[in-house]
Amino acid sequence: MAVDVLLGLQWGDEGKGKIVDYLARNYDVVARFQGGPNAGHTLNIDGKRVVLRTIPSGVFHDRPCNLIGNGVVIDPIEFMKEAAELEMIGIDLRKKLKLSEKAHLIVPTHRSLDAASEAAKGEGKIGSTLKGIGPAYMDKTGRNGLRVGDLLSPDLKITFDKLKKKHLDLLSLFNYHHDTTALEEKWFEGVDYLRSLDIVSGEYFINAELSKGKLVLAEGAQGSMLDIDFGTYPFVTSSNTISAAACTGLGIPPTAIRHVIGVIKAYCTRVGGGPFPTELIDDIGDQLRKAGHEFGAVTGRPRRCGWLDLPAVNYTIMLNGVTRLIITKADVLNVFDEVKICTGYVIRENQVKTIPFDISTADITPTYDSFQGWNTENPIQTKGNLSFTLQAFVKYIEKETKVPVALISIGPQRNQLIEL
Repeated sequence: MAVDVLLGLQWGDEGKGKIVDYLARNYDVVARFQGGPNAGHTLNIDGKRVVLRTIPSGVFHDRPCNLIGNGVVIDPIEFMKEAAELEMIGIDLRKKLKLSEKAHLIVPTHRSLDAASEAAKGEGKIGSTLKGIGPAYMDKTGRNGLRVGDLLSPDLKITFDKLKKKHLDLLSLFNYHHDTTALEEKWFEGVDYLRSLDIVSGEYFINAELSKGKLVLAEGAQGSMLDIDFGTYPFVTSSNTISAAACTGLGIPPTAIRHVIGVIKAYCTRVGGGPFPTELIDDIGDQLRKAGHEFGAVTGRPRRCGWLDLPAVNYTIMLNGVTRLIITKADVLNVFDEVKICTGYVIRENQVKTIPFDISTADITPTYDSFQGWNTENPIQTKGNLSFTLQAFVKYIEKETKVPVALISIGPQRNQLIEL
């Protein structure tokens, strides 16, 4: 049995979608295992920019079947929009996609609860995308949720109304009023579309494929530093984003996992609130944002930018059991004469290389090693033409993480990847 797990090692936006699209031709199944429409996996397909939110990034190839696993939460409204965008470029999801019957659904009042909860936090806002993901996961663990399999029940409307009433009662406690009538009409249109797709028992399907010797690529969303248990709590997402979640989000045993592929940017970014030790609130940070076009694929919000943080990367490598690294956006650093990597932190006069319990309140001063920038329009074309300065940067990362770098991305296009 062979499952390779691909996930982000930072705060999301590492470029996972492009990497999955590049690797997908080598796999029989590409499966999303957690998250929801708060994801934004951006790909450039034949010169057209496409943003996938819930749908796996293998849909542009003929070989892999694509599965949305039980660990994902699906908004029928957003899903129908995403499907329509894909249909415009000739992608027929009815031929390429399967839905796990145990995946949970986002309903319109989940969005209202998300907005009310975020507003109630005042200055302590998390920076939620307000897509209803958190409340949907809360209903899942509270055993109130609707699932894809429920869409085939004749009692769907009764169950939906019961859940809606529960949400309205909660919203009254927030003194929050939001008319969801129009959204409900679109939601049931989305439900009709979901019913037209191939709804399967995801865990039986994927284990049957594995028993046939098929290769599976498990696609994660967000990033490991946003994990609900191990991320920068409380500024985290609502699901587990580490490799262990591939097992619970797809219904596969840990023994099925072969490789864990971790994706990092050559620098760091973060959207929304929360700690960010290497953040650059200066002209260099602005230069990074501009050069990297660092704006959220889903939210459009400007991303916070900073230097690569090795203590955080080593932490998530440990949590995930990473066996291979991929570095994206190496080209963004072309414009710098000098680039830096954070090697540790000073906390209360102590030098550390570990993540503190409450990183949100810790007074952290990062320590850096500096490297000569590649500072050229076209730093690399092939493995053999890797600039010496970039080679030094990569070798340092390999030395400090003890994980080999397998790929470097030097641009947004599908062919702008170099295998090392």
